[in-house]
Amino acid sequence: MALRELGNGRLLLLGGLFLALVLGAACYKVPVTGRTQFNMFSASHENRLGADAFRSIIGKEKLSRNRDYIAAVKRVGDRIAAVSHAAGFEWRYYAVIENDETVNAFALPGGKIGVYTGMLPVARTDAGLATVMAHEVAHAVARHGGERMSLGVLVQLGADAISRGLRNGDPTVTSGVLQAYGIGTALAGTLPFNRKQETEADRIGLIYMAKAGYDPREAVPFWERMGRAAAAGGGGAPPEFLSTHPGYRTRIANMRRWMPEAMEHYRAARRAPERTIPLSGRLRGR
Repeated sequence: MALRELGNGRLLLLGGLFLALVLGAACYKVPVTGRTQFNMFSASHENRLGADAFRSIIGKEKLSRNRDYIAAVKRVGDRIAAVSHAAGFEWRYYAVIENDETVNAFALPGGKIGVYTGMLPVARTDAGLATVMAHEVAHAVARHGGERMSLGVLVQLGADAISRGLRNGDPTVTSGVLQAYGIGTALAGTLPFNRKQETEADRIGLIYMAKAGYDPREAVPFWERMGRAAAAGGGGAPPEFLSTHPGYRTRIANMRRWMPEAMEHYRAARRAPERTIPLSGRLRGR
């Protein structure tokens, strides 16, 4: 009886901790989509993590000295930052990272943007670059990082509860249950959640690039080029339900569905000059 009461007491304590976290979490409304998110972390905490991550990345990577690349990232970043819902962000930290094999970009909480040189042949133009940079800025503005960390805390609490509930049982059974829990939360929770965030960033980013004066219709050929670049990289993509990102066909279909809304913003915006990014010799043939 005493052991049962002790076990119940631990479960009550765990439940109380969970309730405290839920009640203490801030409900943040995501710009553009209006979705209310569950986030245990403050914006200032996320910004500190973003600053630390940026310093770590810059400390390990080689920065490009190509003036054309730096100028392109800065002018596109400045226009997108000016129309984003990023109160308290300092959008003056731009980095072009010398890595031709990495087709990627990032924007961190607090206003730090990085673009790998491998992204530039896919972007091709300022509008293409605006597509990916606006998507990354959308992640930061929507506070997706803090929301994802919050989900991780809840998943870990669930795993801890299972471990406590089965602590006196067969270790093999406990291991099997925890493994099944991990697979289940990934397929039914974490992966769909990540894809939902990516889709939300696609929509917000499309609106931001349009408001910044870049033709949102350029987002469709950009994502088509991204799909071809991913296929050319080898290895193939996993089925969408096993991926953290929507498939490229899904993304393009979504872009076409959101295009009327984006075009309204584009027609009202101050148009950005149409520019092609001058590529160096080693990138020109990609």
